[in-house]
Amino acid sequence: MNIKFMERAIDLATRGSGYTNPNPLVGAVIVKNNKVIGEGYHKYYGGSHAEINAFNNSTEQVEGATMYVTLEPCSHYGKTPPCVKAIVDKGIRKVVIGMEDPNPVVAGRGIKFLKENDIEVVSEVMVDEVKKLNEIFIKYITTRKPFCILKTAMTLDGKIATITGDSKWITNKNSRKYVHEIRHRVSGIMVGIGTVLKDDPMLTTRFIQTEARNPIRIIVDSKCRIPLDSKVLNINSNSKTIVATTKQADNKKIEKIKERGAEVLVVPMKDRRVDLNSLIGTLGEKGIDSVLIEGGSTLSSSAINEDIVDKYMSFIAPKIIGGKNAKTPVAGKGCSVMKDAIILKDLNIKRFGDDLMIEGYIRKDDYKCLPD
Repeated sequence: MNIKFMERAIDLATRGSGYTNPNPLVGAVIVKNNKVIGEGYHKYYGGSHAEINAFNNSTEQVEGATMYVTLEPCSHYGKTPPCVKAIVDKGIRKVVIGMEDPNPVVAGRGIKFLKENDIEVVSEVMVDEVKKLNEIFIKYITTRKPFCILKTAMTLDGKIATITGDSKWITNKNSRKYVHEIRHRVSGIMVGIGTVLKDDPMLTTRFIQTEARNPIRIIVDSKCRIPLDSKVLNINSNSKTIVATTKQADNKKIEKIKERGAEVLVVPMKDRRVDLNSLIGTLGEKGIDSVLIEGGSTLSSSAINEDIVDKYMSFIAPKIIGGKNAKTPVAGKGCSVMKDAIILKDLNIKRFGDDLMIEGYIRKDDYKCLPD
């Protein structure tokens, strides 16, 4: 076994980012006599799996070769036939697997099938890297709820806008380009009505390759205050807009929003606002496996308070604007004592020019809600 071939499989898998949702990212490499003779990845939802693409791209006979694959090969009929049967039929001698498939439909059955057909199997290879690669899929397939990323941007002194509300732009172009790459990878992007009223954003994917996918736009608007001429209701896009509201909304306004092609979800209330947990459950039922939360300090605090956030990404620009009344990334009442602060784990730091980005995961084991 050579770890570099699994590293190559992981690298191949990332090429499917944004196109395979809600399927996982998977890469496969076929090795014979310590030489790569075939490789492939899962390119898009409904398309051939990584293993099949690797077979199709092989430069010589694969019989007796070793396959490196990031995720346990499927053993069931879905949109495509089971990959384990193709592996057996092609005469692969050994399969090296990054991690077992968390999908209950698969969950070890693929490995069992391979072993029953006298194929050597080595699993849990670079498992931490593969889990990180497929954090969205793992959360969604095991809970049927989307993986939620909360993204904020602030100055060095912790402000998201000046005292007049001006916020364009806190971060530089490189940081903003990276955010658009994240938009491309996720299924949905969520903002509050305050962001729509203030900025009238398009919430599309820009600054990257022309084939980039736009996420579904999700507007949290408990009273349907969204203007009918908002860009998100009048944009020519390959994805739809969802307005999440409550019974407080006017029915006539709801119908007018629908006339513009948007979907309206009337969800339960909590404290006279949209119940975010209920909304997240509904989005999961609709096949939305991931959501980027980008909208304002009020929505940020509510998302944290309702425990729907899995990952937090904070962009920090080397700017100081001051102002005791200038807004901060997370609103609400805040913690009374430091010991109640929410702690992130598994931190990662990236640099985009002079900007810094710190990301980490919410520690669910000792989670405490922020006072609201």
